[in-house]
Amino acid sequence: MMACMHFLIADTFTTSLVRLTSDEQKSVKTAAFDLQLNPANPGFSFHRLDRARDKHFWSVRVGRDIRLIVHRTDESLLLCYVDHHDKAYEWAEKRRLETHPGTGAAQMVEIRERVEEIRVPAAPVPAKGGLFDAWKDAELLAFGVPREWLADVRAVDEDSLLELAGHLPQEAAETLLELATGGQPPMPGMASHADPFLHPDAQRRFRMLTDADELRAALDYPWEKWILFLHPAQRQAVERDYNGPVRISGSAGTGKTIVALHRVNQLLRQKEDALVLLTTFSEPLAKTLKNKLYCLLRDDRPRLADRVMVSTLDAVALRLYQYRFKEQPVLLDEESLREVMREASSAIPEHKFQLSFLLSEWRELVDAWQLDHWEAYRDVKRLGRKTRLSEAQRQTIWRIFEHVNARIETLGVMSMAGILTRLSRHFPVQDKMPYDYIVVDEAQDLSIAQMRFLAALGHHRNDALFFTGDIGQRIFQPAFSWKALGVDIRGRSRTLTVNYRTSHQIRALADRLLNPEISDADGNIERRSGTVSLFNGVEPLIRMEKTPKAEIAAAADWLKAQIAAGIRPREIGVFVRSEQEIERAKQALEAAGIPCVVLDERILLQDNAASVSSMHLAKGLEFRAVAVMACDEDVLPSSGRLASAADESDLHEVQETERHLFYVACTRARDALFISSAGRHSEFLDDLVHARDLM
Repeated sequence: MMACMHFLIADTFTTSLVRLTSDEQKSVKTAAFDLQLNPANPGFSFHRLDRARDKHFWSVRVGRDIRLIVHRTDESLLLCYVDHHDKAYEWAEKRRLETHPGTGAAQMVEIRERVEEIRVPAAPVPAKGGLFDAWKDAELLAFGVPREWLADVRAVDEDSLLELAGHLPQEAAETLLELATGGQPPMPGMASHADPFLHPDAQRRFRMLTDADELRAALDYPWEKWILFLHPAQRQAVERDYNGPVRISGSAGTGKTIVALHRVNQLLRQKEDALVLLTTFSEPLAKTLKNKLYCLLRDDRPRLADRVMVSTLDAVALRLYQYRFKEQPVLLDEESLREVMREASSAIPEHKFQLSFLLSEWRELVDAWQLDHWEAYRDVKRLGRKTRLSEAQRQTIWRIFEHVNARIETLGVMSMAGILTRLSRHFPVQDKMPYDYIVVDEAQDLSIAQMRFLAALGHHRNDALFFTGDIGQRIFQPAFSWKALGVDIRGRSRTLTVNYRTSHQIRALADRLLNPEISDADGNIERRSGTVSLFNGVEPLIRMEKTPKAEIAAAADWLKAQIAAGIRPREIGVFVRSEQEIERAKQALEAAGIPCVVLDERILLQDNAASVSSMHLAKGLEFRAVAVMACDEDVLPSSGRLASAADESDLHEVQETERHLFYVACTRARDALFISSAGRHSEFLDDLVHARDLM
């Protein structure tokens, strides 16, 4: 009977495993594989924990002092926790595994009377009532609150809610935080799953392992919990079928990329012979996606990897262009474009338009939409272009652009938008598409031509296009209508609301940089106010110093404190607006005695060094501690970008994307965030300081 029992792993086990030394981890992994192979092996030393309330908790000796805590019944063996002897026993004595009476989900519940550190109000609940007075006990139970914690939930106030949430199962914590911030989560029903481990809420923390391959993935990448555990909302987004294009949204840290990766994994495993494209807009992000996907594919990688292409969208387009048209396109570079535009502008002397305006108009309208005749330019919707032009002015500008287009053709070069557009016109007439499914990460930074290309590849096929992204993190492209290009996500847009990466304090501060509601060009609204973080942290530190020297000293002190708190150099990231400020970041790390590596497009982190980079390379990265330095007045937003703004629309776009860029940098932090400036500080810091004063 023992040999046929279910073998499971808990997220608490993988979390505890990474805290051990490498040699200790090796011993634990060996023991785990042996347990999965034969739980009844007489070589194991099982010891019942007499002081544990849950009589199914046992310890397994792993070496002299390491103990593996397992939950063993006739039907299952669950790896729960691992630590040194006393700490492992203490963990088990404070918990029990139970099936929640209201939801039917398996939960690892902290025993309330064994928890001493939680602080709830000592005084009676004030006359205005408690946070959850409007909800009956039965309703709170239905949300997953353990029965023995109901009294604490009734007594909690706003100041102690986050601390209480840290002791509750995730589904209960999420719902209470949502209720406390004015949300109205739907009342869940009792699940029909006979096995409590198969409940959607249970699957976010427990995983049934059917073979050694799955266990190996959990043990080889214990810090990558996303490989095994998904939130129910993430799982639903991954597994459901759609009748058209879909976009999964959410603020930074809500697991959008994880959803994209699991979607690809599911398609490869369930759609036999299907060809899948996993793509994004930049090479560093594509490299990160490929590495993470290969972790997810595990030992099936040789069998599945030849059916998935992981690459930037532009690189895919260039390969397809060469294959379809049997020619190697020569790309128009920025320097050549400026020279061509300057020549064309001089050829039409009777105008006063600046070169910056003409370049912006050509990139965002003529080239982006591939306008090739006067009527198309005259009639195009000038979305986001606020410079009013009479028809006579447009005619003058079009004469300039005619010179530009003719010169580009003479040079025998093409813009990337031109390459993508030619492909877009080619594929709808083809019987066979190159990919059956396309999954796009960081979709907010796609260009108009890229979206048109994807629409052509999808060719109105159900389930063909799957997007993940956050319009609050759009930093490279202007806003435009997806619907106008044939990608209509209305009714198929989902928002993830649980932040796994960033502490409540960091998320709350960073969210002040953005509006609580953000709308795209098609009117689809993303609401950010309902997002919750499930763990507490220290308040972010903002230092506005008078000189760079003082800022470097303040940053160095903060960095030293992070090392003293147990954070390793590899877990520290320092971001600045551009390469011009890199030296200031390096000096702060040098003063703190921390080695560093300056990241480039390859994003090669080093084990014993902190990472330094510009904010534009921050996407896809995360660190336990992040310093965002040199947030000076002329640096953030970029004075160069502000000066090059051609009109009011351009100026607004620069302000918004610079704000998004700052948001991206701040939200790379998990536990600790430091923000600093020297001299006159960025206007964005005023928003953060003022917001903190109001909190």
